[in-house]
Amino acid sequence: MFRTALLILSGNAITSLLSLARNLVIARLIPVGDYGIAATFAIAMSLIEMISAMGLQQQIVQAKEGDDDRFQAALQGFQALRGLLSGVILFAAAGPIADFMNLPDLVWAYRLVALIPLLNGFVHFDVYRLNRHMRFGPMILSGLVPVAISLIAVWPLALWFGDYRVMLYAIMIQAVLTVAVSHLVAERRFRMVFDRAIMGRSLAFGWPLLINNVLLFGVFQGDRLLVGRELGVEVLAIFSIGVMLTLTPTLVMAKSMQNFFLPLLSKAGDPVRFARLATMTMQVALLNGTVMMVGVFLLGKPLVELILGLKYAEVIPLLGALSVIQALRVAKSGGAVVALARGQTGNAMISNLCRVATLPLIWIALVRGDGLWVVIGLAICGELAGYAVSLILVRWRLDQRLGPLVPSMVVGGLLAALVALPGSERLAWELRTALVLGLALLQVLLMSELRRLGLRVLGRLR
Repeated sequence: MFRTALLILSGNAITSLLSLARNLVIARLIPVGDYGIAATFAIAMSLIEMISAMGLQQQIVQAKEGDDDRFQAALQGFQALRGLLSGVILFAAAGPIADFMNLPDLVWAYRLVALIPLLNGFVHFDVYRLNRHMRFGPMILSGLVPVAISLIAVWPLALWFGDYRVMLYAIMIQAVLTVAVSHLVAERRFRMVFDRAIMGRSLAFGWPLLINNVLLFGVFQGDRLLVGRELGVEVLAIFSIGVMLTLTPTLVMAKSMQNFFLPLLSKAGDPVRFARLATMTMQVALLNGTVMMVGVFLLGKPLVELILGLKYAEVIPLLGALSVIQALRVAKSGGAVVALARGQTGNAMISNLCRVATLPLIWIALVRGDGLWVVIGLAICGELAGYAVSLILVRWRLDQRLGPLVPSMVVGGLLAALVALPGSERLAWELRTALVLGLALLQVLLMSELRRLGLRVLGRLR
């Protein structure tokens, strides 16, 4: 179990680290304004992917007949239709997107991005089906190899173009290779079936996830979309770097946690075992947020200065507060995984409504002339409310006890407040570092299920 968890975490971490490295290298090689333009491509692609995703990858793991060849073929057929529809929508929306971002000359680039969801529609689902048997190697390879090759391609692309097109073609290369590698590592022959009954089941399973993904677009991209429109692409570049440095570890941890715990929770028929696994899942989600905050607190400033240089120095004071947003986000994902294991796909949707509700307030603040600190403060409030709602839903819908989480949540709140506060004096920073590390250790000790697991692992090692 521990070895499997380590494999998932390391595979996802390396993939995301390579993706982060690619984006940082691009940011270093091209002008700040061009990187802001490049960030809008990710926003456009995320818009279509999130508003059309139906959770088919999770369904093949969660469904009882997930190993059935015809069921898999039907999901692959539905995925291809979804990709075609997404590509057509993005192609048609390229003009309005370019106008909204005040970049009317880049309609052609947004139309090229429309090929990515079309390509993703032909990913082989064997890489997800094998997760049912705790075999994660094919899924890890299908993510790792494409992003590694796209990183290698950055240097020749930068020599050739030297502007925002470096990012555009790098993500296109990654999309093509993702499809190719998923077929190379698959065990079954790829085929598609268009089964109305299974599509109907997928719609029933996925419509809350679909709505949640619409909300997730607001959660992940809404702030950046508004910042880019109201403050310009150079401020968007600064903000995007800060979000990327804090969001990437969050996505690694959330994805690894879902990959590992969803199959275990889905198979847990005993209510007592399910309750313990649910508590462990939510504690791991809290711990993930803590690890990310501590990492950004200790390494964020040196990383920016070393890799990006002075042109991105404005992002350094924002990193602590941005890490708190992402810590709350990854903590919130714990309850969503627990609910998903019982087929309740609406919990994440409801909790994300709180975060999306802050977007009109953020837009008003930006139009009024407020800066990035107000944007970040409103985002923290939205994520905190969403986390509270996610816990209430787990308690109400699944009848799970929340008592074991309370002590570690209180300590985590103190830690978040300490990390978010900007500090400049050396003595103050040293004192804050000691307090941050002490609170992080205390939080781990207060996590009952993780403490039991740690004692079992130590006993085996002895």
